[in-house]
Amino acid sequence: MPLYKTIHPNSQTTVKIWKITESYDDLIRPLDLKTTSLERVLGMKSELHQRGFLSVRHLLRDFGYTDQDLYYDDKGKPHLKDGKHISITHSFTFSGVIISDHEVGIDIEKQRDKIAVIAKKFVDYEFKYVSEADDDYIKKLTVIWGIKESLYKLFATPGMLFREHFLVIPFMLEDNETVAWIDYQHKKYRYNTHFLEFEGFTCAYVTT
Repeated sequence: MPLYKTIHPNSQTTVKIWKITESYDDLIRPLDLKTTSLERVLGMKSELHQRGFLSVRHLLRDFGYTDQDLYYDDKGKPHLKDGKHISITHSFTFSGVIISDHEVGIDIEKQRDKIAVIAKKFVDYEFKYVSEADDDYIKKLTVIWGIKESLYKLFATPGMLFREHFLVIPFMLEDNETVAWIDYQHKKYRYNTHFLEFEGFTCAYVTT
């Protein structure tokens, strides 16, 4: 399937989402992968992960980049050789890439009831406005997780904890945006956050 969705949250930032319907063979055939990427994809035990990895490379092509333009630092954070900021995500049948002149993070999650089981591991302040009694409890938890995962990808600092260091300001699902804070080592950082739902999935992304 071609590109599923393109979003422009601001003039310096673009989000592209891919719905993965192609086979592994159809995805890999048109790509020119560098040796390390080919070794990585061939070493994946799950075809779902392989297809997610390859679909991200198709998104890069849609942005005008190739696999050779992408590299990872020693913390596992992706970078582009031209200096633009990038974040990458894939979950089951969707993948996403955000590219910006400024630091960004993105996450796609499937909405699943089991997120309620681990809620206390990543939610603290947010329990003031999110309750198990809410009809949209799972969806709100998924938004909170996605925002915090996006923040973690953006900041890329070992030792940061979702529950202790990340805070998501109250929101309504129909808002499609809110504000989040990182409070880490006596410093506070503010980020604009956006989220959307599609086909049982939630995508969240953060911008500066």
